[in-house]
Amino acid sequence: MKPKLHIIIASTRPGRVGPSVAQWFSEYTAEHGKFEPVLVDLAEFNLPLFDEPEHPMKQNYHHAHTKAWAESVSAADAFVFVTPEYNYAPPPALVNALNYLSREWNYAPAGFVSYGGISGGLRSVQVAKQIVTTLKMMPIPEGVPMPMVFQNLDESGKLKPVDIYRTSAATMLDELLRWTEALKSLRADRKTPLKAAA
Repeated sequence: MKPKLHIIIASTRPGRVGPSVAQWFSEYTAEHGKFEPVLVDLAEFNLPLFDEPEHPMKQNYHHAHTKAWAESVSAADAFVFVTPEYNYAPPPALVNALNYLSREWNYAPAGFVSYGGISGGLRSVQVAKQIVTTLKMMPIPEGVPMPMVFQNLDESGKLKPVDIYRTSAATMLDELLRWTEALKSLRADRKTPLKAAA
């Protein structure tokens, strides 16, 4: 079986570009052939500002929205975050979604497809990488930045990929697969409840 790659749309605002970028990347991933791509839209989970009374490490979730989110994240072998840049940082929806869980993220490799203006969302990615390392994820250096992305959208808002997008995506997916396979044994215990301290 191919490893499951969850492609997470990080922006939740109306009029966002994320779904178009993520749809293209999902189709390219299927064409690449090494992963089973799964599109995940944070907007559909509608997570409120983190509201669990217990630490995520305990995995003792009280709310249905948290349980649904945990189930989704647990099913993935690797992640690609499709993210814009808000004030040199990731969207608040992505930071919130990361903070909701802990062990479900552990030992999963993470790639980034970023988009925006002149920076192509790269500053957002650098901040996000610091966060995911705290969750014991492996953010890989390879990525797919899309500077001035609006120039590459057609009249319907669909992404018109340029060659560098495909080249960068192939390089990132190849490297992501190496880490996915290398970390497989460590991911096996993500769902095992932590033992209480003696």
